[in-house]
Parts: sequence; C-alpha cells; structure tokens
Amino acid sequence: MALVLGCVLPLHWGVLGFLSGALVLFVVQVTINAATGFAGESIEDSLLLFNGSWVAYIGFNLQISYRAFAVPAIALAAALIFRLGRAAS
Repeated sequence: MALVLGCVLPLHWGVLGFLSGALVLFVVQVTINAATGFAGESIEDSLLLFNGSWVAYIGFNLQISYRAFAVPAIALAAALIFRLGRAAS
C-alpha cells in the first residue's frame, strides 16, 4: 500500500503530501492491528487482557504499530524519491 500511495501521490504536495501519506498509512496499520485482536484472539478476549480498557488496548496497538512503521515509511519515501529523481532529470 505504501508503494502504491508513493506512486500516486502528487509530487507538488511535497513534504505535506509525504506527511499526510505517512499519517494515512499509520492509521490504516493501527486499525488493522486493533481489528485483528491481540495474537489473533477476538476483540472481547483481547480486552480481557487489558482489563476491559479500550484506551489501554488502543495505546498498545499504537505502540506496536509505531515500532513496525519503519518499513512502510521507507517504502513510501523510496517511491517518492524515485519519482522526484525522474521528474528532475
């Protein structure tokens, strides 16, 4: 998804376009992590591990998404840098 977004993102958006693309990717990744539950368990079972706290569960998913976000950010940046290099030459 990061490569596709990097290829279709308009180049004239520059840094703000890159940051908004990265934000969209991060939100999608957090949503997928939260929707799949903890270690493949259902949402109800996952909430039991966090004492029924949605805030703790979402915070945990934000943390693991933040740690795993390097690869999508690099893929997005690589696609944009490749396109910017081709546009400059």
